[in-house]
Parts: sequence; C-alpha cells; structure tokens
Amino acid sequence: MKRLDLKQDLRDLYAPSAREAEIIRVPEFRYLMIDGQGDPNSSPLFPLAVQALYAAVYTLKFMIKKTASVDYPVMPLEGLWWAENLEAFRMELRDDWKWTLMIMQPPLVTKARFKKALALAMEKKELELLEHIRLESYEERLAVQIMHIGPFAAEGPTIEKLHSFAAERGLRLGGKHHEIYLSARRRVSPGKMKTVIRQPVRK
Repeated sequence: MKRLDLKQDLRDLYAPSAREAEIIRVPEFRYLMIDGQGDPNSSPLFPLAVQALYAAVYTLKFMIKKTASVDYPVMPLEGLWWAENLEAFRMELRDDWKWTLMIMQPPLVTKARFKKALALAMEKKELELLEHIRLESYEERLAVQIMHIGPFAAEGPTIEKLHSFAAERGLRLGGKHHEIYLSARRRVSPGKMKTVIRQPVRK
C-alpha cells in the first residue's frame, strides 16, 4: 500500500510561525470545494456544507484506498472569506460574508475519480448539499501568512499584524482572506486552537 502525506510534504505552507509573519509562494493545488454565504455561527447552511464536504472527501479517500492501493490522511478544512462590499468584511457584518470551504486533494484525484466518489456518497448519504461539491484548482501565488493560536473570535490582532507586515514590505492585499483550521474544535480547547491565517498580496 502506497502512502502519501501532503501535510508533511507541504510543511512550509501548513506550519508557519505564530511569532512572525512570512512571505510565501503558493502554487496551484486541487481542492474539493463548496460555496455559501452568511454568518458561520448562525447560518444553517454552514454546518451542512461542512458535513457534505467531509462526506465527499472521505468517500473519495476510501474509494482510492480500495481501488488504487494508495492511502493518505485527509487534509485540514480551509476557508476563503470575502464580501462584495469590503467595508462589510472589515466591520464584521457577517451576514454579508461569502465563503468557500475546501479541502486539498492529492494529484491522483482526477475528475473521473471525483465524480465516481460523489455518486457513491450521494447513494449512501441523504445530504442535499453533496450535489454542490466540486473539484477545482486554486492558486494564490504570492501571499503572507502567520499562525494564530486561540479562538476564532480573537483573530483580529493576528490579522492586523499580518496586514501590517505586508504593508511594511510594500505589498498590497489582494484576493480572499484564507484560513486553514488545524485543530478539531471538539478535541482542543479554544485557547490552544491553531489556525493558519493567509492573505494573497501583490507587489
């Protein structure tokens, strides 16, 4: 059985320092994705989207393990966040927020394998949002990032630190606010939760 571990191979992208921000280059990767809108703390769509995304991801993982004899750990949940009106995002008017939840996939995940796995998942689970899952490539290129340790509600100073780091180096913010959730909320206390905060930038 061949084993892959993208998280280990991509430590520079998934294990930044919590003390200092850094400049990185993020190449193109493939993700399973699902879109939504609204406050993640109150929108009924958000937990259903997470549930559907994981159902598709694990069905795909076990199908590949069985048919291709390749095993790999599931990558962490990631989220892209933005608003059509930038002020709504800055002022945390969360009902106006738009988001894309996504989980990175190894290169052997082809469109054919994805479609087959999605069909299997839809047969086994009655989750209406499964039909909205897609396989798509995403590339950020130049970006800045830092590790945030603590609850989501306390991310503000970390984000400000990241944005200041970019501005001090003559970099302009561009693209969508990106978070990578490394900690399981049910297993880790809020004060110890780890979240990668990433922001695409332009020179």
